[in-house]
Amino acid sequence: MSSLNPKTYDSVPPRKLAFLGLGVMGFPMAGHLAKAGHSVTVYNRTAAKSAAWAAEFGGHSAATPREAAAGADMVFCCVGNDDDLRSVVLGDDGALAGMAPGAVFVDHTTASADVARELSKAAQALGLQFIDAPVSGGQAGAQNGALTVMCGGDPATFEAVKPVAMAFSRAVTLLGESGAGQLAKMVNQICIAGLVQGLSEAIAFGQRAGLDMEAVLGVISKGAAQSWQMENRGKTMIGGKFDYGFAVDWMRKDLGLVLDEAKRNGARLPVTALVDQFYADVQQAGGARWDTSSLITRLK
Repeated sequence: MSSLNPKTYDSVPPRKLAFLGLGVMGFPMAGHLAKAGHSVTVYNRTAAKSAAWAAEFGGHSAATPREAAAGADMVFCCVGNDDDLRSVVLGDDGALAGMAPGAVFVDHTTASADVARELSKAAQALGLQFIDAPVSGGQAGAQNGALTVMCGGDPATFEAVKPVAMAFSRAVTLLGESGAGQLAKMVNQICIAGLVQGLSEAIAFGQRAGLDMEAVLGVISKGAAQSWQMENRGKTMIGGKFDYGFAVDWMRKDLGLVLDEAKRNGARLPVTALVDQFYADVQQAGGARWDTSSLITRLK
């Protein structure tokens, strides 16, 4: 039985695709591509994960990124960080070495804008195209095929990629040239950091005041305080449940990218820098793999 939740797929001509990286996001994203009728070959650093994916979705697995990318119209990727990304893109066994001229590499990793620009130039030198396309929506969004995708790159290339990427997305948007997708994802993470800290303080305050916080959130979520975090994490924060979702370790990696970029462009991010340190406190307390809503534990 598929691990994916049901999704209606628009009719898109079948393409030959590769997908590199089968973590909590990549595994279901690649699955949606296969379910949409595309021929998908996968690569994962742990080969057993590739074999499990192929058994579940009927696709193929490859021993190296280069082998996975051979003959593909588009190569999708979702790995951990800049170094992981370079390791699957560059070098003799990297995806670029196996791609045919005219093929497109689409990177869904949350990485730096600098690496997006670097790899875009490397792709173009080989007659290839590169789209940076980080996603928002978390594991649930990947499983439901409801991710939001923020893209940077060539407009014509983007238009070719968009209908294919809609297999796992609810919105795929071009925001500028190479690196713009990564910069937009940084904006997204800045917003989330502040929202989660505000929600944590609000719930902790209400509990100290003796309020029924589920009832309070039920009321205020109908007004101006409403947010995705409140709707999806409020009750679990009240219940002290943090064993799912986007991990603190990942958020700290993302905020590190944000703060590095802010040093370059001169943006002032005092609240973001503070919340990053609060997440460091959660890590120190053993919550590295807790969901990001675990910020509230600092206030208990």
